[in-house]
Amino acid sequence: MSNDLNVLLALSASVGFLHTLSGPDHYLPFIVMAKARNWNTFKTIWITFLCGVGHVGSSIVIGTIGIAFGIGIQKLQIFEAFRGNLAAWAFVTFGFLYFLWGIWKVRRKKRHQHFHFHDDGTVHVHQHQHFHAKNHQHQHATKPDKPVNLTPWILFTVFVLGPCEPLIPILMYPAATANIGGIVMVSSLFSFCTIATMITIVVLSLYGINFLPMKVFEKYMHPLAGATICLSGLAIVFLGL
Repeated sequence: MSNDLNVLLALSASVGFLHTLSGPDHYLPFIVMAKARNWNTFKTIWITFLCGVGHVGSSIVIGTIGIAFGIGIQKLQIFEAFRGNLAAWAFVTFGFLYFLWGIWKVRRKKRHQHFHFHDDGTVHVHQHQHFHAKNHQHQHATKPDKPVNLTPWILFTVFVLGPCEPLIPILMYPAATANIGGIVMVSSLFSFCTIATMITIVVLSLYGINFLPMKVFEKYMHPLAGATICLSGLAIVFLGL
């Protein structure tokens, strides 16, 4: 193994770790959605893993196509920048819509007071949760269809759109000067470090959150999750995070 390839491999590991750590959009969406939607640890790790694979995999595919057809780095960087901007605004849109849905859900479960006036002059205050949806009980021969949870699929789509900015120009193209094996090793190590860092931060953050007094925020978790994802997208657009 050449000295240059060793340097690239060391760079792949460090860049994968630092790139993920410095980008809150790599882990915040999974942390807040796991709390809001009560995902268990296995489901959270699985969704984070799949989104991570989609995130790095899309850039690997584009980088491989660029190397195979001799496309210049500058052209690929322009395309990657476009993808990054598209993914950032997708985060903003999804987060904002989820925030609005969360606000609606909180208001829908808002507790109401009803005053009952009795003949003897006493007033009885009755408090309950009021749901605007009508509940009808009917006997059906078949079980109702389970609602499809689109949130993981939306996150996966956004992460596929989002590029790993340093992968192609800093790692894949220089590795291409060695051989195909060099590209595979560099890409694989970068992918492993990126995904492993994503999962580690998400799991440790959720573990730490369990020690915080979150009870008071429970009913607001959906709007808080949407606001967090929206702000993450805005941070990418305006701060370049």
